[in-house]
Amino acid sequence: MQHQSSIARNQLAARLRSAVSAWREPLSTPVFVVDLDAFDANAADLARRAGGTPIRVASKSIRVPALVSRALAADGFAGVLAYTLAEALWLADHDVCEDIVVAYPSVDRAALAALVASPRAASRVTIMVDDVAHLDLVDSLRASTAVPVRVALDIDAGLRWGGQAVGPKRSPLYDVGAVTALARTVIERPGFHLVGVMTYEGQVAGVPDTVPHQRAKSAIVRQLKRLSVAQLQVRRAAIVEALDALAGHGDFAGIELWNAGGSGSIESSAADPVVTEVTAGSGLLAPTLFDHYASFSPTPAAFFGLPVTRRPSADVATVHGGGLIASGPTGADRAPTPWAPAGLSLTGLEGAGEVQTPLVGTNAGRLAIGDLVWFRHAKSGEPFEHGRGVLLLEGERFVEEVPTYRGHGLAF
Repeated sequence: MQHQSSIARNQLAARLRSAVSAWREPLSTPVFVVDLDAFDANAADLARRAGGTPIRVASKSIRVPALVSRALAADGFAGVLAYTLAEALWLADHDVCEDIVVAYPSVDRAALAALVASPRAASRVTIMVDDVAHLDLVDSLRASTAVPVRVALDIDAGLRWGGQAVGPKRSPLYDVGAVTALARTVIERPGFHLVGVMTYEGQVAGVPDTVPHQRAKSAIVRQLKRLSVAQLQVRRAAIVEALDALAGHGDFAGIELWNAGGSGSIESSAADPVVTEVTAGSGLLAPTLFDHYASFSPTPAAFFGLPVTRRPSADVATVHGGGLIASGPTGADRAPTPWAPAGLSLTGLEGAGEVQTPLVGTNAGRLAIGDLVWFRHAKSGEPFEHGRGVLLLEGERFVEEVPTYRGHGLAF
């Protein structure tokens, strides 16, 4: 559980103030920063939790190629889990990674056409499918099957309990029969190689379970997580047995990779003997939605700074911009959090605005026009869609500025 003290947050503000003052040129805002000391510590902790199971980097939670490469260079990390096929093709073409799995089915005709036209890309990228229609679309874009396409099956990893389905609404594939039928179709279809399976248990990996002032709800969430892990382990064993029975059909020799989990479920996912790799991304940057987990306590590593532009009263400071709201169900937990210095909060009436955000609290009266206030985003990766570059902090200085996807002229 993350309970960074006010002292630690004020020390962070001092580090960032020192780094900004020493930087080689004036900074435009918002200023995006990643603390490499925290990033590396989080990577080491994720690897420790995985216990030797390789960790695939979730690029959706990073969106900065230099940081994806930094994670891949860390002990225990191998491969990228991309969020679009176009992104995967870019990463492969720029030699960021030679082993990329696309986490979601793609119907991007231009990207699929590029994939089947490039033996090099097709050897590095694995697409995700959960329906025969995904295979049909690929075939509609090629004149021959000379370039084989690597395929993984996305299997629903939700919990079925009390007649209800708990978990992300992802794949229609759930029972062994449906999985086996699609697997057989892939195996028997020219131009496709079945190489992997993904079971993302988002109801375990992506839901906080020690939320302050929500003890009853958190207890229920922890129980649902335990039930999910137990049920999914049984299902995975049955599915892998059925898939193993298909070995020898065509050129299918068995599953190469079984991807599972996320930053919040590494231990339980890695403990399943069927799973060959786990995924992590948010745990590297530690957004606020990852502050309250029983399983781990990452160190906040990503921040954006906004300047104070007004002092409407003695106890209110207003910063420019700030409305970087996270995706997902609308709620206060999706708003950015004023983090450093400590003692600041959003107002109930205005919240975080697109053009201005008023702040109140014990430190609001101490802020002067021009001061930077540092915020944390609720989700990892998403804030970098709003900036072209990220400053990398080591100790009390910025060592480099690196481009985001936006900085590379990309919008995935």
